[in-house]
Amino acid sequence: MSRADRRICGVDEAGRGPIAGPVVAAAVILDGRRPITGLRDSKLLSARRRSTLAARIRCDAQAWAVAFASVEEIDALNILRATMLAMRRAVEALDLAPDEVWIDGNRSPDLQFPVRTIVGGDRLHAEISAASILAKTVRDAEMLALHRTYPHYGLDRHKGYATREHLALLERFGPSAVHRRSVAPVRRRLQQDLL
Repeated sequence: MSRADRRICGVDEAGRGPIAGPVVAAAVILDGRRPITGLRDSKLLSARRRSTLAARIRCDAQAWAVAFASVEEIDALNILRATMLAMRRAVEALDLAPDEVWIDGNRSPDLQFPVRTIVGGDRLHAEISAASILAKTVRDAEMLALHRTYPHYGLDRHKGYATREHLALLERFGPSAVHRRSVAPVRRRLQQDLL
């Protein structure tokens, strides 16, 4: 079977590095008859361009799915295992079974399909770029929603990453329900409260 005839599912995640919020994974099977121009690693695109491409992916891909691993799951499992869980959930949520799954990075979840891990895959393969874009736009939207509940942490700006601003606000207000207790800055702040 030629590559054109195979259903390749690209998988990527967003949110492994932050100290707050979920990790989000996306799985995308593109449609060769409806190519989407401009697909690149989501980190290389402006927020506006990502948003435009995400809408095209939802419309023109053969299949796509997005899945989360919660802050509680990240704390219980660790971030790597939680990321693998989100990836597995995304692939299993697809309406169409892939012939092969291509995952950005060097680790993969246990899946019932043949898997290829590709370091830097989000820059090399359109399928993984598309997954990168969907994961990032969905996670950013989730962080904006969380900002409305927890406005004093600036989640709308840093999206949960450990920026200087975020760390200062964490120090001032203490952890919220969406902060990851398993990461060092949050753990340290919680220990201060016990003293």
